[in-house]
Amino acid sequence: MSDLFTPYKLGPLTLRNRTIRSAAFESMGKDFGPTQQLKDYHVSVARGGVGMTTVAYASVNRSGVSFNKQLWLRPEIVPGLRDMTDAIHAEGAAAGIQIGHCGNMTHWSTAGCFPVGASTGFNLYSPTFVRGMRRSECAAFAKDFGQAVRTAHEAGFDSVEVHAGHGYLISQFLSPYTNHRRDEYGGSLQNRMRFMRMCLEEVLEAAARCGMAVLVKHNMEDGFKRGIQIPESLEIAREIERLGAHGIVLTSGFVSKAPMAVMRGRIPTKTMSHYMPWSSWPQKIVISLFGSRMIRQYDFEECYFLENARKFRAELKCPLVYVGGLVSREGIERVLGAGFELVQMARALVNDPAFVNKLRDGDMTTRSGCDHRDYCMARMYSVDMQCCHNCKEPIPEKIWRELAKIK
Repeated sequence: MSDLFTPYKLGPLTLRNRTIRSAAFESMGKDFGPTQQLKDYHVSVARGGVGMTTVAYASVNRSGVSFNKQLWLRPEIVPGLRDMTDAIHAEGAAAGIQIGHCGNMTHWSTAGCFPVGASTGFNLYSPTFVRGMRRSECAAFAKDFGQAVRTAHEAGFDSVEVHAGHGYLISQFLSPYTNHRRDEYGGSLQNRMRFMRMCLEEVLEAAARCGMAVLVKHNMEDGFKRGIQIPESLEIAREIERLGAHGIVLTSGFVSKAPMAVMRGRIPTKTMSHYMPWSSWPQKIVISLFGSRMIRQYDFEECYFLENARKFRAELKCPLVYVGGLVSREGIERVLGAGFELVQMARALVNDPAFVNKLRDGDMTTRSGCDHRDYCMARMYSVDMQCCHNCKEPIPEKIWRELAKIK
């Protein structure tokens, strides 16, 4: 008997089944707040059968936002978020929200200040100069994580997912690639975990008072030699477990260094350049001409993180959430059979928000229509996240030609 469509108790929260819409950036906000489009998308996913849908990457303060379409979790947007969570609940799904801070991948124009990170330097991905955070800021930002939980509770969310991976702020403290500090926040792994520990303590205390579930998104590896490798990552995961998180979402990759290690596949770089605004013309031209050489490409395969994730399952007792390349009932069953309590998906639900209901009503061969040409990601940061198979606007022929080569 499959566990897929059985309820699961995640801390204080009971999900109707084992599926979660992962917190892939929708790029559907406006002025750091929610929109009708963002609501409609998550409601469609809830109606489509998931146990919980997760609203992506809400910053805990103004300095953490990289895009105007990204959420900044603050009292002013609570009514709009409450309208969305009420509609999600009406469809029988739980509502989660991912909280974090972009760190050195922010911009003055969006963050409203000089970008900050674990250490001073230059981030070529943004591109921007970055100032290392002061000790007092570390403590203040940790408090902001706790306040973000309380705000999320007021907005009707059932769960928060703390983003501690992918090279964003907490990950920047954890990774030796971005953390070059010589104080108590740098050097040894215990020191590099200090900021994460402070943030999670604030989050867990606030969540306990609010009766909310807490997930932590954690890198199994950064995806390159100078980043976090699995032995250190296991130590970090044990600390997350010790602190009392209700579950860990296992991921990999570093957006500013190895972005496709996160999502896998061969991203259409000319499509990415096409959707970038002319206000970012230097990046637009560079990506168009050299993107395929600059961004390391990976072949897609279903369950691409499973081999590494099994190593964490063998060492940890807390609930683990598998994410990474789930596009079929067979793949989901393989993950659940390996001992993972919950599964997350994004691209399959961008292709078809009703995918989970179709899994429930179909058979073991049911498979998503997503073919992983990654058009959705190529336009995600510039426009919004849409699948090429059901895009609401005409797609230029030159883009179809590039997608055809990838397929």
